[in-house]
Amino acid sequence: PAAPAAPAPRGGPVDALRAVPCRIDLSPGVPDLTAFPRTAWLQAERQVLAALTAADFGYGDPQGAPALRAAVAGWLARNRGVRADPGEVVVVAGVAQALSLLAGLLPGAGVRRVAVEDPGSLGARQQLEHGGLDTVGVPVDAAGLDVAALRASGAGAVLLTPAHQFPTGVVLDGERRRELLAWAADGGLVLEDDYDAEHRYDRAPVPALRTLAPESVAYAGSVSKLLAPALRLGWLLVPRRLRDEVVEAKRHADLGNPVLAQLVLARLMDSGELERHLRFVRRRHRRRRDAMLGAIARHLPGARVHGAAAGLHLMVTFEGADFPDTALATAALALGVKTHPLSWHRLAPGPPGLILGYAAGSAAETEEGIALLGRALRTLAQDHRR
Repeated sequence: PAAPAAPAPRGGPVDALRAVPCRIDLSPGVPDLTAFPRTAWLQAERQVLAALTAADFGYGDPQGAPALRAAVAGWLARNRGVRADPGEVVVVAGVAQALSLLAGLLPGAGVRRVAVEDPGSLGARQQLEHGGLDTVGVPVDAAGLDVAALRASGAGAVLLTPAHQFPTGVVLDGERRRELLAWAADGGLVLEDDYDAEHRYDRAPVPALRTLAPESVAYAGSVSKLLAPALRLGWLLVPRRLRDEVVEAKRHADLGNPVLAQLVLARLMDSGELERHLRFVRRRHRRRRDAMLGAIARHLPGARVHGAAAGLHLMVTFEGADFPDTALATAALALGVKTHPLSWHRLAPGPPGLILGYAAGSAAETEEGIALLGRALRTLAQDHRR
């Protein structure tokens, strides 16, 4: 069981860890799956099926069902301030496929090096690298991505999570946004992963970068953190010069997402059911966040907490610790608790830490999991003092 918590190989430690059984899973990036709106989904599916003709069960539009593209355009206008025509929306199998499609097209646009946030998502970075692109890390601080370092990197594109940076939780501030858009105006391409934008607890989320520079920003989002990752439903909006190529790449990838699920999601969006679900899970996730904050204060008193204002996870760091965070994750896994070592998501060295998801489990599970983490931390510290 300890093997997946070793330093991250290129092959996918997150997938390896996901397959390991445990009692308490504090992995990040998973919403409360027990809250999936089964009744609303079933009702919408029945309504969709009742209205479909036999011809509707044939091959669909690889760009996405027109009904979902229109619904996504409305959803983005209401919730993210993005004004888009349905013809601009490409339906994809989550942000992962959006990055895969872009990775295949960027070399043809003269981009072979993409800057990524450091720390930043290991999975997103691997998606770009699997597509044949070179990645270079750019530091993230309390204001977000360091745009001066981005300019110095020589990258032609940058992938970032400006609304809620993974994993630190910081928001790209106003000055950095202006600097980033000035960099893009000089020919750079921004790949905006609108990660966790809906899950903000202290104030309304900042508008998407796409609203400010649609011809410089490729914008990706999904319902993986809102409904369930298993749906594999998301959207991609790209500058006009790339749109035909993206649709063609999507056609060759899979001929388009399954149509029935697209139409059901469109109905949930159009009816307001998805917004009602968002309000419900936001309240529940906030209570679970509070439960994790309390448990950390009780059982990990030396930990520094980052990113509590939004999202589905917390990042904790252990300043001055003399052990690697992979050792702590390994010790926790031996006690039946899954976590992500922060070093998995780093390129440059930094203080040890963990990324702890709080949305998927109950408050009682979180309390027990953090208590076991505290036990693992104390044992590890004692071993290192000997």
